[in-house]
Amino acid sequence: MNTKQTQKVMDATMPQGVPPNALSAGREQVPLFSHGGQVKAVMQYFAGAEQPFVDLSTGISPFAYPLVLPERRALHHLPEEGEEQALQQAAASAYGVATPDMVVSGAGSQSLIALLPRLLKVQKACVLGPTYSGHRLAWEHNAVPCEGATHVHQLSLAAQQGGVACVVCNPNNPDGRLLERHTLLALADQCARAQSWLVVDEAFGDFESQSMAPLLPHPALVVLRSFGKTYGLPGVRLGFLLASAVLAQRARDLLGAWPVGALALAAGQQALVDTQWLEQAAHKARMAHDRLVSMLHKAGLACRGQSTLFTLVDVAQAYALWVHLCQHGIVTRRFAERPHCLRIGLPADEAEWSRLACALAAWQAGHSAA
Repeated sequence: MNTKQTQKVMDATMPQGVPPNALSAGREQVPLFSHGGQVKAVMQYFAGAEQPFVDLSTGISPFAYPLVLPERRALHHLPEEGEEQALQQAAASAYGVATPDMVVSGAGSQSLIALLPRLLKVQKACVLGPTYSGHRLAWEHNAVPCEGATHVHQLSLAAQQGGVACVVCNPNNPDGRLLERHTLLALADQCARAQSWLVVDEAFGDFESQSMAPLLPHPALVVLRSFGKTYGLPGVRLGFLLASAVLAQRARDLLGAWPVGALALAAGQQALVDTQWLEQAAHKARMAHDRLVSMLHKAGLACRGQSTLFTLVDVAQAYALWVHLCQHGIVTRRFAERPHCLRIGLPADEAEWSRLACALAAWQAGHSAA
């Protein structure tokens, strides 16, 4: 797609009332949405795009766990204490935590991120970024000053001040940066000495090998895990906070009774103990990731990051590429803080792979001719 063609697409998709600085850049007129997965909201600006729409914007695994839904009568009563304890036991086993009393279940990891400012009494937070904006917003919404860091050394300096919550997403979202366990353990030890905290968000960590969870209990460490991304069931809304038994009990007290519903209890108890399925899903996801990176490289696009479930494309014409893919009915993720990047997840089936291949071939042909 050349410059004139791109401009025509932008003009044609320009919604009424959207300011010219919607992405703080002159011609980039389609509004920037706060999260991935906003497919209907995005595609309303691209009339005539191919359907069904392909959502590659979230980084959620396309290999969904074959969940057996509970019988209807399970929804006719409140969850019992034993059901939640069984879920905690399954999660402890799945994540390598010594005892289930170090496991806190919640309605998605986002609900547990929102809990952190109430759980960890600190003077400020320091977030290694650019990263998932939900962390910064959680602290700011609770009147806790939050500063950004671009290197682990900056987190280390912040931790030394005492009373600081240091936050790391590992693998990082959206660039897939993966820090090694020994680096994070050294930071956690430093936090313990200074009476600070290290929060490690492992939302995309189930297919990786650098989890901090087996190092618990640690006096300064909190680990977050997401269920929906790995198991392809984000609508279940299930996530976990892993910490020392004392801190975990405090978190459960703050959440109150029935933190997750019957569907989440059933899904977690089934999927988290199915280690054979997880191994197969991890293998399929790695194969799909390699296929995606190869396809993007063939189209002349540079990829980076170590996360299995997505890759980050770094391209000067990122907005034009995003528009081009939307015109082909494919939604990817763009970012205000990284205007030259797109995050692209894994296609779910051969029809989606074919759609992406055709769109990338058209992009490469247009870009080469420009």
